[in-house]
Amino acid sequence: MTGERGHRGAAAFGGLLAAAAALGTGELAAGLLGRANAAPLTALGAAFIDLTPVWLKDFAIRTFGFHDKLVLLLGLGAGIAAAASGIGLLARHRPLWGLAGLGVLGTGTAGLAAALTRPTAGPPDAVPVLAGTLAGLAVLAAITGTVPAGRIPGPSGRRGVLITLGAAAAGAGAGRLLLGRGDVSAARAGVRLPPPADRARPVPAGAQVRVPGMPAFRTPTRDFYRVDTALVLPEVDPRDWRLRVHGMVDRPVELTFEDLLARPMAERDITLSCVSNEVGGTLAGNARWLGAPLAALLREAGVRAGADQILSRSADGMTISTPLDVVLDGRDALLAVAMNGEPLPVRHGFPARLVVPGLYGYVSATKWVVDLKVTRFATDQAYWTRRGYAERAPVKTFSRVDVPRPFARLRAGRVAVAGTAWAQHRGVDAVEWQVGDGPWRQAELAPVPGLDTWRQWAAEWDATPGSHTLRVRATDGTGTTQPSARARPFPDGATGQHSVVVTVT
Repeated sequence: MTGERGHRGAAAFGGLLAAAAALGTGELAAGLLGRANAAPLTALGAAFIDLTPVWLKDFAIRTFGFHDKLVLLLGLGAGIAAAASGIGLLARHRPLWGLAGLGVLGTGTAGLAAALTRPTAGPPDAVPVLAGTLAGLAVLAAITGTVPAGRIPGPSGRRGVLITLGAAAAGAGAGRLLLGRGDVSAARAGVRLPPPADRARPVPAGAQVRVPGMPAFRTPTRDFYRVDTALVLPEVDPRDWRLRVHGMVDRPVELTFEDLLARPMAERDITLSCVSNEVGGTLAGNARWLGAPLAALLREAGVRAGADQILSRSADGMTISTPLDVVLDGRDALLAVAMNGEPLPVRHGFPARLVVPGLYGYVSATKWVVDLKVTRFATDQAYWTRRGYAERAPVKTFSRVDVPRPFARLRAGRVAVAGTAWAQHRGVDAVEWQVGDGPWRQAELAPVPGLDTWRQWAAEWDATPGSHTLRVRATDGTGTTQPSARARPFPDGATGQHSVVVTVT
């Protein structure tokens, strides 16, 4: 029995070795070709994201936050390991079947299809998967040929194991290093931002509520939320960047990055928020953006009658649809090049991105933008609208309690209660807070530079011993107050009033 278990374990391990060889070789081939998205694990991960149902996507963002991509890759790695172990066990008695299984895993829907169905894919993207599959097949064939009748005690001894693992690790490492050739850190550091022709209003004194635990009025760039589908961040050299404006326009336009920086720049404080943000969530941030007004660029191109959508595309093929009338209604829609006084970080869209206040990011905030097509909703659908999200997604009036934290233990007496509210491009006119089922009380609002930023609020509470629920609601500039009924983010943003439970002693 022990010997049988050993044979099974060795067989499963042989499958893992073959998979390691395949992934390592695929990474190396992707590095040699400079095709980061064609690396096998990355391609599979991107395909998984595309096929993920809405409820699972929201669950991942809600549960893992900014670490959702790492969790995805770890999960994929575990799945590949399980499949490879099964192939190794199959090959123990049926070597040809095992080889066929590995070939299908690599070159079937799980491999080639994942690599070639990316929006920016081309024939070279098939090479890493094919090279990896051949390497994996070679390792598995060597293992299955070591013992008569295909019994697999493992590769040719410990030395063979170490050689295979070392080669796989070296290939993966070399591939990563080669892909690093596209790093644009130096190019980003060399960007010289022009001064704004239209400066932002000064942030009023008092915009930051001075209560311990409150978030900063202007979110530090390192803390700004990131939600996108990019497993590998696009590294776009500004010297190669081009923006094409076409479609239903009279005069198509193409801009280089130098052309963009030469345009009159506007500087604005704008809060962005994600449609996946749950009630009380933190998928929102406020930054000072510098960019060229988008409306002016579109008017230069000459928008034709009948157009109602801007279909923007990023360097990695992501498409986002933005209502045209919103961009042209006078708000500060920007083709942004800087964030908080510095060129955009790569993770936030360097060298250029869209920033349209008042809309959720999935219809307004295209990062690494390279293409603007003026079109119609009836003609073209973007990535998220094809998945059932709303075409038009104005940000809903939102508020949260930031202080005290949920389940905090407080001392009886005067307690600070504070938080943040937003209703971009409508503004927040009032915030009310409540203890238990008591009356709603007016909170004190901090001043803000305009309608497009969030607004902090504060109050004082004479806390008495016991367990208490603190609740908040905001009223925007149109007189609309947050409803109490909760709705999930899909398809156009969450609703409901945020509450926290605290204990006073």
